[in-house]
Amino acid sequence: MITPKQRAELKALANSLDPAFQIGKGGINDAQLAQIDDYLRVHELIKIKVLENSMYTAAEAAAEIAERISAEVVQVIGSKAIIYKRNEEEPVIRLKHK
Repeated sequence: MITPKQRAELKALANSLDPAFQIGKGGINDAQLAQIDDYLRVHELIKIKVLENSMYTAAEAAAEIAERISAEVVQVIGSKAIIYKRNEEEPVIRLKHK
């Protein structure tokens, strides 16, 4: 569980990120989840865009992805969501606040 101060740090880091994945009318499938999980293993932080033709809202997509890959939703704004998953073996992001 991330604290509010850690969430603020992650939001600041995510400002410069471009969406790495898009969720469209096909929804969320196992292959996409595996790719997102692999991406998070390397980068720990991802921005996802949910397209207008998707059957999900950004909040719904982020919640489902986070639940299925054991990650945390940092923020959802409009059609974009930020998801964080710490790499326990080789952390990339060192959060200052505990």
